[in-house]
Amino acid sequence: MPPRAAPGDYQAHAAAGAVTVAAEFLGHSIPRGDEVPLTTEDYVVIETAMFGSSGTRLKISSGDFSLRIYAKKTKPVPSQPFGMVFHSLKDPVWEDKVAVEEKEKSSGNGISTNGNAQTEKPAPPHMPLEMQRAMQQRVEKAALPEGDRLLPQAGLIFFPYHGKVEKIHSIELIYAGPAGTATMSLQP
Repeated sequence: MPPRAAPGDYQAHAAAGAVTVAAEFLGHSIPRGDEVPLTTEDYVVIETAMFGSSGTRLKISSGDFSLRIYAKKTKPVPSQPFGMVFHSLKDPVWEDKVAVEEKEKSSGNGISTNGNAQTEKPAPPHMPLEMQRAMQQRVEKAALPEGDRLLPQAGLIFFPYHGKVEKIHSIELIYAGPAGTATMSLQP
């Protein structure tokens, strides 16, 4: 994921030593360009970027970030590796398409289109493996790159959160890494 032009292009930014950390809260959505975003019910997503003066290198790790939700009532939650998100990824476009197809297959009167009586609801369809792999590769590619990197760098970091975004009153992203420390208040 390419960084935006400047730290000010993000919802929040703060200095951590000679580096500026910028971030934006994306809720349960994982952007994918002009397409409808992927979703995850089990994680919230933060788009993060690291900026420095020309030629600055930094050892970047998503493990340097934690998130405090309901700032006064909970302790910070550490970020999770992007691979943890895979099991809960959803493609709303595919799910909507499958729901329409399932509705069309049923005539709505308890008799299937092939004339047999429906005794139980059919099992939900499973997303084809190729689509699952493509979603996983997209998330991996969008994740914050790790290791010794030339700045600026940007990517997504993930935090476990199963609730509704609308119920979040305050969020703080905390960076504590090789560049120093920074805390940013984000808007849910």
